[in-house]
Amino acid sequence: MSDDRSSESQRKANVKLTLQLTVFALGSLAFGFALVPLYDVICDVTGYGSRKTLLEAASIDANAASVSREVVVEFMATNPTVGEWEFRPVVGSVKVLTGQLAEAKFMAKNMLAKDATGQAIPSIAPQHATRYFRKTECFCFTPQHFKAGEERELTVRFVVDSQLPAGMDRITLGYSMYGVAQQVASR
Repeated sequence: MSDDRSSESQRKANVKLTLQLTVFALGSLAFGFALVPLYDVICDVTGYGSRKTLLEAASIDANAASVSREVVVEFMATNPTVGEWEFRPVVGSVKVLTGQLAEAKFMAKNMLAKDATGQAIPSIAPQHATRYFRKTECFCFTPQHFKAGEERELTVRFVVDSQLPAGMDRITLGYSMYGVAQQVASR
């Protein structure tokens, strides 16, 4: 009789665990499908990776120059991995007019004795300025392949939106250059 009770309680415990695992699996699947729209919302809010923002920046309004004002854009570069990359902006800052296309150049050098691939990760400060800073062309969009010891100039083209709040007259564009594993770089 006690064997029947223990096997019955074991069966109930197994059914309960199976139901819990099924709910967890279905929840994980639903979360996976929700990531795509969530990613789109994050891109819209931050301005990073949004195709819509890139297309808007590429189509510059001719009237935007009439309400332009001068903004200082500073450039920074960091090398989180010492000895792999030399990476720096060509100039420390530029004055740009809002609504007009501008560009900046960075120098990158593979310090390794072998071919390497690097990926630049951008950041913009203050963070609120992100929605007004649109890169139309950037070396950060794709991994950069370098031969051993190769040095070259990398270009970023951008527009600072004319709708930038009046109190904001300085924006910092920073990049960190990371080495990318060859398996990832070949994709």
